Amino acid sequence: MITGTLGRICGSCRTLLVKKEPSFLGRCSFQRNQGCRDFSTSQRRPYIMKAWQLKAYGSNKNFQFTDNAPMPPIMYPNQMVVQVCAASVNPLDVMMREGYGAAMLNRQRDPTGVLPFMEPNVNELPLVLGRDCSGIVMETGLNVKEYKPGEEVWVAVNPYKMGTHAEFVLVTNSEISHKPKSLTHVQAASIPYAGLTAWASLVTQGGLNEKTTKGKRVLVLGGSGGVGTFAVQLLKAWGAHVTTTCSRDAIPMMTSLGADDIVNYQAQDVMEQLKRVDKFDLILDGIGGDTEKFLFSTDYLKPWAGAKYVTLRTPLLKNADSFGFSDGLLKSGMSLAGNAVKGLASGIHYRWGFFTPDGMALDKIAALADRGKIRPVIDRVFTFDQLPAAYEKVEQGHARGKTVISIAEKRTEIDDSSSFDIIHA
Repeated sequence: MITGTLGRICGSCRTLLVKKEPSFLGRCSFQRNQGCRDFSTSQRRPYIMKAWQLKAYGSNKNFQFTDNAPMPPIMYPNQMVVQVCAASVNPLDVMMREGYGAAMLNRQRDPTGVLPFMEPNVNELPLVLGRDCSGIVMETGLNVKEYKPGEEVWVAVNPYKMGTHAEFVLVTNSEISHKPKSLTHVQAASIPYAGLTAWASLVTQGGLNEKTTKGKRVLVLGGSGGVGTFAVQLLKAWGAHVTTTCSRDAIPMMTSLGADDIVNYQAQDVMEQLKRVDKFDLILDGIGGDTEKFLFSTDYLKPWAGAKYVTLRTPLLKNADSFGFSDGLLKSGMSLAGNAVKGLASGIHYRWGFFTPDGMALDKIAALADRGKIRPVIDRVFTFDQLPAAYEKVEQGHARGKTVISIAEKRTEIDDSSSFDIIHA
């Protein structure tokens, strides 16, 4: 039995027993007399935690800090509870705070779509946002063999799940990896979400890997953000020739990351400047907007050479929010098909890039980090009680790397970064 100040949790069925209530809140499948079986194979831990909860969609005013959030229970044998030492704030978190993607994500939370009819007053709120973290394994399911309590890990979780802006997070063994030994938790927390977004775009959609990238010409639009700084480093580690766009004040940082050619969008006409250089094998678009209309053409991509245009600014979630789940999917599919057909006529390919949780990819990224090929790029570190300020920082845009929140890591580890070759913009 796991005990706390307010009550107990059954070690077998995870049911909460409150001291003031003689009966369990829910049915226990391991009942014996008037209580659950009085033992547990899990280590002793609290069943409530501190967290920032989003009570309603909108601005930072809808965030509420609580020290009484429910502890995430292990429900399946491949799950783990991780204590969050540090987490990052991503542009997706800011957008989700405003309700972005709610229609699609709610369908993933309830694939059958029947819950609103069965429980009209039940919805996804309050939400805990946050997509990635670095932390320590606290508890594991019965089928988890690769990780033990006390081991340091990093993880990126699916957007439909409860997030990492809390003391603890529930993850599966397919989303997690051992943290790079050369990085502190704050440094490591800056990488998983941005790194896996870049990985899925370049590897899964772009078809690049450590064996095929050498000598390829790649353009990274928006190189100074979290995804861009990671993508530039990954491509250089694999031997690509990298061109990137950024503002004037970010040029020294992009040079230190190894970018071969840098286009200052504040001082030059980007489209004209890019026409003067050799065409690209792949363009990674982290900007969107009208950029796609001009750059997705044989003026910039090599025709009939397998060249790809991969954009991170997809309309999928937005269309689902605007037109409903089914109609949104149909409209998004038509948009994707239209661009794909347009590209086929000139021998270039169009792809959407998505963040995809991938523990095996994190294993490879960790190895690159420990070899010094991937370095954390951190714009600013906030404490846990400063989370709303961290969201405001990300919302302002013009990022120079990542914004990180320290939750359970010592202040000395945050400040002492020189030995890890961390980059502060």
